[in-house]
Amino acid sequence: MNRSTFRARSYGVSFTVAASLSFGIAVAAPAKNIDETAVKKSVARHHPLHVRAQGAETIGVEGRRQANWVSNPVSAQTIQNYVAGTNALKALTTLPGVLFNSGDPQGVNTWQNSFLMHGFDQSQIGMTLDGMPLGDQQFSNVNGLSPTSAISSENIDRIDVSASTGSESVASTSNLGGTVQFVSRDPSHHRGGTINQTFGSNSMYRTFVRVDSGDLNKQGTRFYVSYARNDTDKWRGGQDQFMQQVNAKILHPIGESSKITGFFDYADLEMQNYQDYSLDMFNNGGYAIDNLIGTKNGYETAYRIALAERGLPGGEVPAAYAKLKSPYTASYYEGAQLQHSYMGGVTSDLALTDRLRWQSTFYGHRSFQRGSVASPLLDSPTGAPLIDQVTQPDTNRFGLRSSLSYTIARHALNAGVWYENTHFDVNKLAYSEPLLADVLNGTATPVNGLSNLGTPFQRMYEQVFNTNTFVGYVQDTYHITNTIALHAGFRSVLNTTRVGVLANWEPYTRTTALSGGNSLSVSKPFLPHFSGEWRFARGHQLYFDIAENVKVYPVSGYNSGTSPLSTTQAAFEASRNSLQPETDWNYAVGYRYLGKVVSGSLYAYRTDFSNRLQRISTGPTTNPYTTIKNVGGVAMNGVDAGLTLTPIHGLSLSNSISYNHATYSDNVPATVNGQQIIYHIKGQQVVAYPQLMYRGQLSYTWHDASAHIETQYVGKRNLSYTGDTKVPAYWLTNLGARYDLTKTLHRFSPSSFVHNLSIDFNVYNVTNVKYISTMGQNGYPMSGDYQSIVLGAPRQYFGSVHADF
Repeated sequence: MNRSTFRARSYGVSFTVAASLSFGIAVAAPAKNIDETAVKKSVARHHPLHVRAQGAETIGVEGRRQANWVSNPVSAQTIQNYVAGTNALKALTTLPGVLFNSGDPQGVNTWQNSFLMHGFDQSQIGMTLDGMPLGDQQFSNVNGLSPTSAISSENIDRIDVSASTGSESVASTSNLGGTVQFVSRDPSHHRGGTINQTFGSNSMYRTFVRVDSGDLNKQGTRFYVSYARNDTDKWRGGQDQFMQQVNAKILHPIGESSKITGFFDYADLEMQNYQDYSLDMFNNGGYAIDNLIGTKNGYETAYRIALAERGLPGGEVPAAYAKLKSPYTASYYEGAQLQHSYMGGVTSDLALTDRLRWQSTFYGHRSFQRGSVASPLLDSPTGAPLIDQVTQPDTNRFGLRSSLSYTIARHALNAGVWYENTHFDVNKLAYSEPLLADVLNGTATPVNGLSNLGTPFQRMYEQVFNTNTFVGYVQDTYHITNTIALHAGFRSVLNTTRVGVLANWEPYTRTTALSGGNSLSVSKPFLPHFSGEWRFARGHQLYFDIAENVKVYPVSGYNSGTSPLSTTQAAFEASRNSLQPETDWNYAVGYRYLGKVVSGSLYAYRTDFSNRLQRISTGPTTNPYTTIKNVGGVAMNGVDAGLTLTPIHGLSLSNSISYNHATYSDNVPATVNGQQIIYHIKGQQVVAYPQLMYRGQLSYTWHDASAHIETQYVGKRNLSYTGDTKVPAYWLTNLGARYDLTKTLHRFSPSSFVHNLSIDFNVYNVTNVKYISTMGQNGYPMSGDYQSIVLGAPRQYFGSVHADF
């Protein structure tokens, strides 16, 4: 698809639905032929705070076969409570102990996003879409795709979240700290369509169009196709951030209780990133420092900064940077990301008998990415004091999941396998920047990472990785009585990655040999999982959950990510014998009460973490010195509490608080300038995760109007492992209002082809607080400051219109 084809401005209509904060329980029912509509009604009757998703006409078999009393389903209504197109992970902050960070208000920029849950970051949480693995969620995701690129938020039916222990059946090898399972909506039985249009600050607009075929035959075969495009100027600096996406899903029923479904996703993301900050920049440089492309005299400013860094004539640093300790790397000329991705799968869900079901999914994923940055550290062949370095990760993967579910007496048995092959190629290329005089006289144009790259003058490095993953599992949920159930299972994991080196330019890599010709394997034949539930009295529930998990060695290119293979050959050889995969034991107990006026939850957990691998970074972010350290064990204890009051019809007040005490168990020895030193990190809170968080929401519905306001407190966070640099705490408040015009429309036009019509208004960061959002995208320092934090967006306004046909 040609980007220019879709970037002509269009005007349509969009929608956001207000939803109340909820604490729901997923039903663990036997995997047999059931009346799915009756199940939905039963969930609604017994669990009034479980928000029911509209537009979904089936309940996923995968959800039925799991013991999900420790799972929290987040519905489509909760997702739609945010601005259209917002990263669906942001909706999970309605759950205690969850933190989503982003540099833009919608959270579509994957470089500057982070998701944390109960002390774990997104690379340690298993994520899937309709059972298809989304990988470890690093930037330049090697074995998956970010949720925003995998599916439009309007097409999500629900998200099943299991904190801490996760589930043995989830297709993930990174789920140390739980799982997040996205479930797409099914096509509607009725022919129709939806059009959404959203407008907002910084010339933001998002268009979403979906067409449902309705039933095409007596069997009920049906499909939908949707298109979304999101375009907004950056809230600081120049240029914009653009994304477009196509989703399609087809469902073909077989008999009364079997079906075949197919899902397809195409995503095109082209964005100029915001500049990363340091604490020094946050405290002494103001809130407006950014990369210079798209600003007045941007290339000239970057050029003169690079000259000043070398002490050459013509060099000059902007006056606004005078107080900074590192003014030469505070702004680059440009830093962009581009991604074209395709992902799809076919799933068969077959009822072989009334007790036996067989589900299989075959999927594939192709992704081409580009990340660019104008570095002032090297000279171009033209003589310009900067180059443009472009990293190009390329992912090809395919996989197969298959499982059998069988019910007998009070047992719900389930066993399955998952295999995936991933081929990952990453190369970094150097492009020449022009002389300033040639740019000023119009005979040359600076490099733009999203368009005019031209021909590289140097291949800086290239590595090729091949990974094979095999996982098998067995589980049984035993319903001892109608109110007591126990679950037991285990999974086996085998993962092997091999790496080869195709290029190495020593002036950039500063080594004669990158890690190449090496392989790493993880074999864990028995990872157990136990859980249980007791429902006593009306609305009361107690449960526990215990599991051992492993995260296989991640894969990433040289000097990026937390992969032991992303280092020099010498560093790999030095660490080869001591390398161990990250593992943990998770223990959790919980209590819920679900009532008409008062509902609440209490959740306590402990994690014993071994061999935590962390990325330690020093030097400039365009070419850092990065090492992968085993920082030893982490002992984590935490507790969450939530309370929801609904004193009168239409009014809801929800509060949740979470406390997490996660500290390193060992100090870290290191060699600095030839000297052996000890970094005293023992007893320090883990980087990036606050000890204390609070969230409150007040919502009210009156006739066809609704409004809500939510606020979140995020406590101090460690930027360095030793805790000598901390990011300050902040409060963030958002509000929204919605009015349903459907009744008014039908009153004046009874025969209107528009079935539903609504408008809404949202304000992000109501108090316009200045705060630090994401941390660690460039790694964390052992001590001191580092340019690896992201500013949160200031106050933003959004308005939407929605129509269903």
